[in-house]
Order: sequence, then C-alpha cells, then structure tokens
Amino acid sequence: MDRFDFSPLFRSTIGFDRLTRLADAAMRVDNASLGYPPYNIETTGEDSYRLTMAVAGFSPDELDITVQQSSLVVTGKAKKDEQETRYLHRGIARRAFERHFSLADHIKVTGATVANGMLHVDLAREVPEAAKPRKIAIATGQREPVSAAPQQEPVKQQAA
Repeated sequence: MDRFDFSPLFRSTIGFDRLTRLADAAMRVDNASLGYPPYNIETTGEDSYRLTMAVAGFSPDELDITVQQSSLVVTGKAKKDEQETRYLHRGIARRAFERHFSLADHIKVTGATVANGMLHVDLAREVPEAAKPRKIAIATGQREPVSAAPQQEPVKQQAA
C-alpha cells in the first residue's frame, strides 16, 4: 500500500494540494541515507526552530546550505587531505552527504553556525501581514444594488 486517498480530507480544506506531494516524497525516501549525518530538530520558541546536524570533520567551507522554494538542502563535501595519512582505523565518516528538509509556508532561515562539530541552522516563521487573520466588518441595513455599467446622466444641450 503505497498510495493514500486524500479526497475525504480535501472536501473540507482549501489550498492543501501540496500535502499529497509531501506524502509521496516521504514514501520514496532512501532508507540507506537516513542515518547520516544524524540531526535533531527542536523548537526554540513559539515560532522559531533549530536544526542541529552532527558534521564532525567538516569545516565551514566544506558545508553548503541552500533554500530553494520550500526546501532546505544541507550538503557536505569533504576535501581531499593534502597529506597522505595511513589510518590503522578510520571511524570518522567524512563521506559526502545531502540532506533535504521540507519547509512549511513562511519559514525562513535566519542563520547558521558551526561549533564543536555541530552545524546549527536557525529558522523562524515570519508570517507577512497580508497572510495574518483580519477581522471583516459586517454592515447592517439594505444592500445597494450593483449595476453592470455606471449610470450616466443625460447630457443637456445648451441653446446657442
């Protein structure tokens, strides 16, 4: 069962057609890439979030953070070591990675830092004034009829 029928949900909602695309994308996730690099998503306030990703061994210039439409992409590409190192055991994985995160509407990246092998990406929900709820005044009384064309007064001719 890899398809869901969202039609009962869409009977009472407007503008959530992106939901089916997100559900389909979640079902097609590659299980091999789920564990690397590990990350946390936490709330830091009512409308603020932090993505923390373990990127041990990566320098800031080897990491790339891109926001495109409603998707956050974090990419890491380790550079080759300039000196040949012979490892007896290599347990720190510096393999390339690309992580995709779907962002909700009005979520903006506000900053990113790397400290102690952890990449912190700060995000905030910034709802524009036009998208915030507003009160609509209800007038009382008779409704004036709306005509298709504005009425023009007849032109009076002056006597010459």
